[in-house]
Amino acid sequence: MAATKSQGKSFTLFLVGLTAAAAGTAYLSTGAGKAALLIGVLIFAVSFWQFFKIKPLEGKIALGAQPAGLKLAGLAVVLLGWFVVLGGLVATASVGGRLIAAILGLAISLFGVLYILPLAASKNAIWKA
Repeated sequence: MAATKSQGKSFTLFLVGLTAAAAGTAYLSTGAGKAALLIGVLIFAVSFWQFFKIKPLEGKIALGAQPAGLKLAGLAVVLLGWFVVLGGLVATASVGGRLIAAILGLAISLFGVLYILPLAASKNAIWKA
């Protein structure tokens, strides 16, 4: 989402260029496809130039360093949930056992994503400054 008019224009150019380049790639064997790819890449490059041109106008970001230990703990909990799911596939051949392991693993992963990682992100949040 764009915060200013210049960011909105640059983002619109980015989307138009990306769409034209993708269409050109899809029809690369035709002359119109090659032209669309070239025009899309040029529009894409112009949008990046505009992004970099307005970047110094944004100012300093008011965000402190996030606690790395809490982020790593959240990541570890998410990975633990997926290992529970994978372990359930190996441990049992029954559908019920795999279902229970999948639900338990998903619950563990969601706990990491929805509880631990947001704690890490909100330790030094902008609104707490």
